[in-house]
Amino acid sequence: MRTTFYTLATLSLVLGGQPALADAVKPKPAGDAAPMMVLDRATFVSVVPSANEFEIKSSELALEKAKASDLKDAAKMIIADHKKAGDKLKAVLKGKAVDLAEPVVLAPKHQKMLDQLQTASGKDFDTLYLDMQAQAHMEAISIFRTYAGTGDDQSVVGFAKETLPSLETHMAHVKMLIAAR
Repeated sequence: MRTTFYTLATLSLVLGGQPALADAVKPKPAGDAAPMMVLDRATFVSVVPSANEFEIKSSELALEKAKASDLKDAAKMIIADHKKAGDKLKAVLKGKAVDLAEPVVLAPKHQKMLDQLQTASGKDFDTLYLDMQAQAHMEAISIFRTYAGTGDDQSVVGFAKETLPSLETHMAHVKMLIAAR
């Protein structure tokens, strides 16, 4: 009987204290969330040139191999914007102790993707090209958005913020092309 009394007394204290505990623990707004990861300049600069070059080279292939004119138009836009972004990154890094490889060497992942595109043809090429552009732009947006929010070099952060809208436009265009298929 005593055990039951102590159990009930303890339970009533725990349950009675719940509202006070709930008031003390309030979730933070989403804008206060800590970033999932932090990129430093060295990491950003080591990843971006390969991603940029992949999007240029794969789009140059699209100009040669794509069957649909809307894909060729998208490829022209991607080439122009990514060449401009590559030149801008070089200009931002000029005078800093950063070596950018010339010519840009594709990361193994990007090289494998480009190799796959080179062997595809017809509608298979068109589909693969769009899928790879969607994947590449999702990754690029994530990298640029992360660096824009957590970067350690303000001039490179400015480059990331300036380039991000172009990447988002490409992604929206690619999604539109995928939906139209």
